Amino acid sequence: MAKAYLEVKLPISMKKKADIFVVCCPPLDVWSQGRTKVEARKNIEEAMKLFLITCIEKGTLEAVLRECGFKLSRAVINKIPNDHRYVNIPIPFSVPAQALCHA
Repeated sequence: MAKAYLEVKLPISMKKKADIFVVCCPPLDVWSQGRTKVEARKNIEEAMKLFLITCIEKGTLEAVLRECGFKLSRAVINKIPNDHRYVNIPIPFSVPAQALCHA
């Protein structure tokens, strides 16, 4: 089986609270924290990845995204900023050598 990845780029927000960094992905309402900015970012990436994979496995991704306010857009996005306010979340898939879907 081959490997494939669907990559999702989502915004995050980080604030220092006392001696920890609290980070969230507002569109998905996913939160995490860390002792450093790097640790907090790593933790939110893992939390968001687990959140999305769980939704895919349960078959609830479409409903959850709709509930979070996501809408399918046909607009072409030229470029999403490549800075600290966004994280890339790779969603891994195993795919057969030849597609069985003929949609």
